[in-house]
Amino acid sequence: QVQLVESGGGLVQPGGSLRLSCAASGTFLSIGDMGWYRQAPGKERESVAWITSSSNTKYADSAKGRFTISRDNAKNTVDLQMNSLKPEDTAVYYCYAYAASNMGSANYWGQGTQVTVSS
Repeated sequence: QVQLVESGGGLVQPGGSLRLSCAASGTFLSIGDMGWYRQAPGKERESVAWITSSSNTKYADSAKGRFTISRDNAKNTVDLQMNSLKPEDTAVYYCYAYAASNMGSANYWGQGTQVTVSS
């Protein structure tokens, strides 16, 4: 089992920055892809950014040029640096990880952290 705990959400003005962090803990053999998704009120959950175990990255078009995803494999953490935030970035942000354990491989999700961009 893998537990993912996010931190770093909050209220920020348009144009501001936030850094989200996610730490994985529990019993697992390895962690593959990690990433961030978000879900705004009334909308479906969407992918924001993800990163492979070898640190290859991919971003949603809405995040390109503004967000940067990074990970520390030694600490089993993944961060999302968000700059130039817009009101439309307001959402609950969820950390994601694909991990292998003695029970097999599975997707895991954090509990979510609220990001609100408003003046």
